[in-house]
Amino acid sequence: MSVRHIIWEGKGLLLLDQRRLPEEEAYVRCDDARQVAEAIKAMVVRGAPALGIVAALGVALEAARLGGEDLSLLEEKVASACELLRSTRPTARNLFWALERMEGVLKGWRGEGRDLPRALEEEALRIWSEDVEANRTMGCLGAELLPQGSRVLTHCNAGALATGGYGTALGLIRRAHEEGRVAEVFASETRPLLQGARLTAWELSREGIPVSVITDNAAGHLMQRGQIGAVVVGADRITARGDTANKIGTYPLAVLARGHGIPFYVVAPSSTFDLSIARGDEITIEERDQEEVLNLYGRRIAPHGVRALNPAFDVTPAELITAIVTEKGIIWPPLEKGIRELLG
Repeated sequence: MSVRHIIWEGKGLLLLDQRRLPEEEAYVRCDDARQVAEAIKAMVVRGAPALGIVAALGVALEAARLGGEDLSLLEEKVASACELLRSTRPTARNLFWALERMEGVLKGWRGEGRDLPRALEEEALRIWSEDVEANRTMGCLGAELLPQGSRVLTHCNAGALATGGYGTALGLIRRAHEEGRVAEVFASETRPLLQGARLTAWELSREGIPVSVITDNAAGHLMQRGQIGAVVVGADRITARGDTANKIGTYPLAVLARGHGIPFYVVAPSSTFDLSIARGDEITIEERDQEEVLNLYGRRIAPHGVRALNPAFDVTPAELITAIVTEKGIIWPPLEKGIRELLG
């Protein structure tokens, strides 16, 4: 993707404001960890891998800002920045994983013979570069799962905007399209913030990949008519048995795909796996502000006095997943055994 959505300036961080796409390409500037946390909460930036990268950069930003302070105070404030950023989005595993890596630097940096702000910056940039490389590897591995001329359904946005710059589910689709394996992509609009209609369609159209936006509840109709050959989605957290949390609406697609004999593929880096939990019902599901459902672009669309439920994610059970594509290999059922062998 030609547009840079994360720009690191050493003592400043610019984030492409994904709330304003596709109408406007504008940036939000962050000068400290608090502003980064606010940007994450407000969904200026979103997507599990991107959240991890931006959170790590937020820690590095705080360290750079406080670089001249007393060492013990610097360590204390960096640790506080990690806690603040950890509180922003509860479901995305990559965010926690990246902060754990930054805390590892904080605990062990003295033995490296480097100053702490520089060590944290180097680790954050390493997390970023590793993510891009992992995405490209997953694209190469997963593209072979799609036969020539496939028509693929994807949900939410798991492209460059959601990662370090290439994409998980869309990285696979992008590579498969280059190989002539993808004829058309269906992007479900993805309520309540329309990430599919606004972001996925924007990314794919910029890449010259044929894309059609569909309403979330049109997928079953298209499957019934034989118009979808595979479902490819990303993930925000994957348990030890392979249960997968992704944007709300993913679970019904997995049920529909199974009912129609359509493969359902999850594409996610190893940083998305949380082997400390066994089952999907242990995943904390973020509940977002009901106003995101009751209003659209600042205009009320539901009657006043009506409440809304707004869970941001749902969980797809392992038994509905055809395979999980990671940078370390493709995991086939039984997923729990495959996860243990590949990542355990």
